[in-house]
Amino acid sequence: MSMPFGYASPEQIMRDKADYARKGIARGRSVVVLQYVDGIVFVAPNPSRALHKISEIYDRIGFAAVGRYNEFEELRLGGIRYADINGYTYDRSDVTGRGLANLYASNLGRIFTESIKSLEVEVVVAEVGDTKEGDAIYRLTFDGSVFDEHGFAAMGGQAEAVATRLKERYRESMSLADALEVALTALTEPGGERPPLAQLEVAVLDRNREHRKFLRLTGARLERLLAQTSNPPSSTTPPPAPSAGSEDTPPPTSPPTSPPTGPDGDVDDGSSPL
Repeated sequence: MSMPFGYASPEQIMRDKADYARKGIARGRSVVVLQYVDGIVFVAPNPSRALHKISEIYDRIGFAAVGRYNEFEELRLGGIRYADINGYTYDRSDVTGRGLANLYASNLGRIFTESIKSLEVEVVVAEVGDTKEGDAIYRLTFDGSVFDEHGFAAMGGQAEAVATRLKERYRESMSLADALEVALTALTEPGGERPPLAQLEVAVLDRNREHRKFLRLTGARLERLLAQTSNPPSSTTPPPAPSAGSEDTPPPTSPPTSPPTGPDGDVDDGSSPL
């Protein structure tokens, strides 16, 4: 019996879908999620101020993703609707990270098997407990697989290399400043420069906060924390110029003119991997 023209086996179709999704996810920047003494911290290089890779889902639950923004934003909004409906219908304590992870796994798996194109996304759902033993980190891949991570998780970009550096430096019950140091070291290639402060997206699930545990770390608060690390990221504010009367500094000279340049990085239109 001859095969019809253009036939591909189910195994080949699945392999092609998986390769397509992995390549798209690898083009995004890595995200790190790890436990510290008071909760869970999310750290991601993100040049966009409008498109977030880290968000709140519910009182104790946070969300982080890499890949195509428009695709993981749909997952985030679906998770918020699920949490709100279940919290209102039953009880707020009935909304759990495990339940949300199962919902995402079901949707991702169905799309991967039934759709022509799989989603180019990888997701972490994290829930903070009353004690560190109650913390949970679930990492979900494009095909609906769920991994119950312990201590830390890395996804997107060079995820394997980032996870290796995390494993070498992570330790239990770190302070928030130490956790940020570990995360930034893991996200930085050996010999490379850390992302500037203006291009960092950082948030925590702090078990010591009342009611809503999610908190974004920005501005002066983030600067103070990063100042406690051994190698803080560079700030976008230039250092003060030396005074004109200083004996050890030469008189200021006019810098050579150069043609104007555009801003660093690609323009983010919401469709490229984050």
